[in-house]
Amino acid sequence: MQKITPFLWFDSQAEEAANFYVSIFKNSKITSISHYGDAGPGPKGSVMTVAFELDGEEFTALNGGPQFTFTPAVSFVVHCETQSDVDHYWEKLTAGGSEIQCGWLKDKFGLSWQIVPDGLGDCITGDDEAGAQRAMEAMFEMKKLDINVLREAYRGPSHSVYPERSAAKSKGSG
Repeated sequence: MQKITPFLWFDSQAEEAANFYVSIFKNSKITSISHYGDAGPGPKGSVMTVAFELDGEEFTALNGGPQFTFTPAVSFVVHCETQSDVDHYWEKLTAGGSEIQCGWLKDKFGLSWQIVPDGLGDCITGDDEAGAQRAMEAMFEMKKLDINVLREAYRGPSHSVYPERSAAKSKGSG
């Protein structure tokens, strides 16, 4: 058992949310469901908690009522090895939710996620300060992150893998 388990408070959608998340991440499953009894506070027999794993990490979802909702002050970061992974998680998690900025999104339950490609840190905190600044500026223009565009921005126009973009930017139209 892991030492720290994220515990997510839902109004009444804990099971729906757990099933949604399990459908998106590989190596994921519902591990247990508990129900309210006579003592409540939920209706007897209704789902109280759902324990689940996302890619081997344990989570618990609670149907606790409408008193609390999610805010972007807490989010989950999904580290992606490839742009294809970024695209997959972005598409699935924004379904019914909303795109924010800089790789952030809010899913249909209001939970905030950051979908981050490997190599992002190298681009926005790299040794080349001007390159890092260009990459940061490029990131601020994005909702879903595109690692190739960020790497291109870091390297600068003379190293572009998208010559038409570099040419347009150098002419001031970019």
